[in-house]
Amino acid sequence: MVRKFRKRSCRLIDLKKLVYLISPNKIYNDFYDDLKKVLAFKNVKFFQLRLKKEKKSKIIKIAKKIRKITKKNKVKLIINDHPDISKIIKADGCHLGQDDISIVNSKKYLKKKIIGVTCHNSKSLAKIAIKNKANYLAFGSFNKSKLKPNAKKANIDILLWAKRNIKKPIVAIGGINDSNYKKLIKSGAKYIAISSYIWDNPKLKPEIAIKKFK
Repeated sequence: MVRKFRKRSCRLIDLKKLVYLISPNKIYNDFYDDLKKVLAFKNVKFFQLRLKKEKKSKIIKIAKKIRKITKKNKVKLIINDHPDISKIIKADGCHLGQDDISIVNSKKYLKKKIIGVTCHNSKSLAKIAIKNKANYLAFGSFNKSKLKPNAKKANIDILLWAKRNIKKPIVAIGGINDSNYKKLIKSGAKYIAISSYIWDNPKLKPEIAIKKFK
C-alpha cells in the first residue's frame, strides 16, 4: 500500500507555460527533431515561425511541418509578418512588427485568430495596438539580442506600466536567458520570448536549455 501511494505521488505536475518560443533565423537539418524534444517539456505556450529571408513558398512548406508538431503538443503556432500564410496553413495567428501589415488588414485574413504586435518601449504604440484589438503586446528589447542585434532598447518600467494599464497578455523580448527572465515575469510579462538561448546555445542542447525556464 505504501509503495502504491508513493508511485502515484511522484507523477509530474504540468509546468506553467511561460515560454514564447521563436524559431532560429534558418531551419537546420535536425530542427524538427529538436523542436519535438523542446515542446515535450510542456512549458511552451506559443511558437513563432520567424524567417525573414525566406520566400513565401518555402515558409509555407516549413510551416506545414511545424504545424503538425505544435498541434500534437498543444502549442499555439504564430507566423511572423504573414497573415496570409497563417491562414493558408491554419496557424493560430500572426505576429506583426511596426513596419509590417496593419492589424486591421491582418484581421481580413485571420478574423478571430491571434494577432500580436511589437510595441518596443512605447506606451503610445501599445495604446494604438489595444485600440486596434491586438490579442497580445510584445515589449523589448530588454537585453542584447543575437536574433535582432539592432533592436531598440526597452526599459523595465514599460512592463510595470503595462501591468497596471493593460489587460492583454504581455510578452517580453530581447536577449532573454535563464539568469534574467524572472525579473521580467515579476515586472509584468506573462510570457518570455526566447530564441538564441535555445537554438544557438554553445553549452546546452535545445532540449536541455528549455528546462531552465520553469
